[in-house]
Amino acid sequence: MTNGTRRGLLRSVGLLPLAAAVGALPAATALAGARLPEAPVGVDAQTLARDEDYWAQVAALYDIARTPVPLENGFWGVMATPVQAAYLRHQKRVNREGAAFARLAFPQMYRTALERAAQALGTGVDEIALTRNATEAMQALIGGYNRLRPGDAVLCADVDYDSMLTAMRWLQQRRGVEVVEIALPEPATRQAILDAYARAFARHPRLRMMLLTQVSHRNGLRLPVAELCTMARQRDIDVILDAAHGVGQLDLRLPDEGADFVGVNFHKWFGAPVGVGGLYIRQGRASDIDPHMGEADPRGATATRVHTGTVNFAAVMALPDALDLHTHIGAANKRARLLHLSNGWIEAARQTGAFEVLTAEAPELRSALGALRLRGRNSIDDNRALATRLLDSFGIHTVMRDGLGSGACVRITPSVFTRPAEIDRLSDALRRIATGH
Repeated sequence: MTNGTRRGLLRSVGLLPLAAAVGALPAATALAGARLPEAPVGVDAQTLARDEDYWAQVAALYDIARTPVPLENGFWGVMATPVQAAYLRHQKRVNREGAAFARLAFPQMYRTALERAAQALGTGVDEIALTRNATEAMQALIGGYNRLRPGDAVLCADVDYDSMLTAMRWLQQRRGVEVVEIALPEPATRQAILDAYARAFARHPRLRMMLLTQVSHRNGLRLPVAELCTMARQRDIDVILDAAHGVGQLDLRLPDEGADFVGVNFHKWFGAPVGVGGLYIRQGRASDIDPHMGEADPRGATATRVHTGTVNFAAVMALPDALDLHTHIGAANKRARLLHLSNGWIEAARQTGAFEVLTAEAPELRSALGALRLRGRNSIDDNRALATRLLDSFGIHTVMRDGLGSGACVRITPSVFTRPAEIDRLSDALRRIATGH
């Protein structure tokens, strides 16, 4: 990103005086003209989750290849067709108007996207910055966290994302701290998770910072983040929260989780174009994260804690469109539907007796993501073979995940466009694998 463009963006988010932007035009009305499904009036989320007519209308908003059966939707959330149309319309404008658009019109559109993102997350506009993904945000937070001193300790767990674990381990050589890594209990229960962290706190009194993952990309475990943050705060331990998989499928305000530093993705469960994430720093805490490589720091601005360079203009412009659709469907409705779909394959897998289902039983610890493995088969090769068999023999796309203390697994992730027949197909495949067919 050139200095001129960056100054325009800084002006647009209130970090520098805002001059009138010549040629700035309001964004097109989000999803204007799109025919969106309407949920029946007065129906709660749990009842709506079983309304196949409604969810068939939602699924019709997505142009999805059904071969192989797409049950690996944790990578990113594909755009609905109205959002994709908006993205392509925005891209055409960017390409047609070139640098004049980027310098004159885009700053106000960036501001609009930032405001809508803050509204969706329940944060202040000045508490967030847009990034290209959660990894970029999390690396800026972990790498820039400046309260560590040699001899301090930091804490992470086996459910955390690989890039975040790498960043935590990097702190050992750069900050001279001890990196404490724990494996969370299986099967997971709320109390067992809280006890595991309490033991780590007791054993390592010099803990200063900890990484938490709201929803694990490995097995879909949703941590009791608010309780863990309260426990940490009582011991003066800061939490950096990876909410890449949580926001968009959990019905909550981000600040209510209690973490002062958070990285998010908008291109997973919010359904924005790939390349839009976010960084959150609670008001008053920005000074504990260094500005990015000497960035000027007016009033401790969140935006100066990360520098993404030239952004994907059209992707940022389409963020409000994606958030419009997300709001129309509703986070609570999404979550109820995703858990309903997951229940089908989880029950089938457990009934076979041949599989170890790693998905937590308690609904409050679950997410759209789930995982299993054949009993006694926890190696990477075993689970890569299981994912390959599901693909080659049954036409179902899943993915192998490793890194858990208990071993590797196969992750299964439906989306709002997943059809019940596709869950039935997976369930039948699991039964046939269990019986050796």
